[in-house]
Amino acid sequence: MGQDQTKQQTEKGLHLYQSNQTEKALRVWMRVLEKSADPAGRFRVLGCLITAHAEMGRYKDMLKFAVVQIDTARELEDPDYLTESYLNLARSNEKLCEFQKTISYCKTCLNMQGTTVSPQLNGQVSLSMGNAFLGLSIFQKALECFEKALRYAHNNDDKMLECRVCCSLGNFYAQIKDYEKALFFPCKAAELVNDYGKGWSLKYRAMSQYHMAVAYRKLGRLADAMDCCEESMKIALQHGDRPLQALCLLCFADIHRSRKDVQTAFPRYDSSMSIMTEIGNRLGLIQVLLGVTKCWMIQKELDKALESIEKAQELAEGLGNKLGLLKLHCLCERIYRTKGQQRELRDHVVKFHECVEEMELYCGMCGESIGEKNNQLQALPCSHFFHLK
Repeated sequence: MGQDQTKQQTEKGLHLYQSNQTEKALRVWMRVLEKSADPAGRFRVLGCLITAHAEMGRYKDMLKFAVVQIDTARELEDPDYLTESYLNLARSNEKLCEFQKTISYCKTCLNMQGTTVSPQLNGQVSLSMGNAFLGLSIFQKALECFEKALRYAHNNDDKMLECRVCCSLGNFYAQIKDYEKALFFPCKAAELVNDYGKGWSLKYRAMSQYHMAVAYRKLGRLADAMDCCEESMKIALQHGDRPLQALCLLCFADIHRSRKDVQTAFPRYDSSMSIMTEIGNRLGLIQVLLGVTKCWMIQKELDKALESIEKAQELAEGLGNKLGLLKLHCLCERIYRTKGQQRELRDHVVKFHECVEEMELYCGMCGESIGEKNNQLQALPCSHFFHLK
């Protein structure tokens, strides 16, 4: 298969993919990969396969194609191709919650300067790196990366990147409990979709609606949360977007739990858990298990709550997700206080404070810990944050 035919078939696959015929598109691209003798064409097809597998939540396949793409980039001996392939490798590892590897591959990308694609890709590299630091609960570095990504987006007038960064910032502020900002940023993302997103993939709209739903739920605006989450889920189902379906199911379950409707929440958590397990989203699994634990606590089933905590703790330790561990120690503290088990209670109080110390979640002004309750925060240019009050 020559250069022109490779290009033609790649376009055919893209057309099928955009009209929701994903499996047909994958077959076309795989055929190109087997038969094409054009390395640049193969590189592009691998990029299409990586994107498609990312959106379907087939992260292990995504990683497999990213590794093949690096070999193709080396064959082409072009630093632009190599930078792009390392970014795909970083992203694949980010999706599989291999956060240290993600950071390492992102640094490789940033060190490959002097290429023509670097200015466009650096924003995406910074975003991926920020997501990885957030997964490790290294908040200051995560914020630095997100702000850098935002600067790249503004300088290159890249509205799609700006939209993605706003969603990550929404997630960031939801985690450290500044719920006003957790809502502000996905609303900004939704505005970008409305103003510029006519030709964009619908996933951008779905993503912003999901992050708005999370913030609305945290603010206690449950009807608004439900509306946004339903909108997001509708798009996720239309597009076979498994990762987003899992997140929406988790959000639905959390909304029902907030309404103290545990019986409706449990099956949603189960459905979310099975998709998270299938796609390998271990960070999502920790969130699901936290919700399940809280449901058992509402029902005063403390031993079952402790079983869920144990599973979540194993995952959080494996990933190095310190915020997850902090939340689990906090729940254990409540359970052992209710049970009157003083020694275990003391143990978790100590571990809770160790987590706060490690994450440096203290306000530089008042010395109180950040992220215990909803508080407006202000970030300094050095990315340290403090209570606005």
